[in-house]
Amino acid sequence: MSDGRLYDGFLPGRYPFDAYGNGGFRFADMSHRGSLLALPSGIRAWPVNAVSELTDEALDPIFAEGDAIDLLLLGTGADIAAIPAAFRTRFREAGIGLDVMQTGAAARTYNILLAENRKVGAALIAVP
Repeated sequence: MSDGRLYDGFLPGRYPFDAYGNGGFRFADMSHRGSLLALPSGIRAWPVNAVSELTDEALDPIFAEGDAIDLLLLGTGADIAAIPAAFRTRFREAGIGLDVMQTGAAARTYNILLAENRKVGAALIAVP
């Protein structure tokens, strides 16, 4: 992975974010343009560019690892956005806490909770 890209859209393992902005993220000596899911299994490309693009299918990878996640940080981009009630209900029924905030705050909070070895995941919409 020397050229700094996610191969097949997935990097196994847990990594803190070094930077965000300009449409992407830096982590693990790599950079990625676009949104990301940081889950216990690894970091993967996420095809969501705005809260309005959230679908059940986009959230499925999170729920597939639900037993390993106590809290999901949802970074909604440059601004905080409302999450549809149906999605909040799905998280509640799965026993996963949901905290919605700007992407920068979500990335910073993820780093802190990851350092504490907490069962945390992050769904981060890239900030332009």
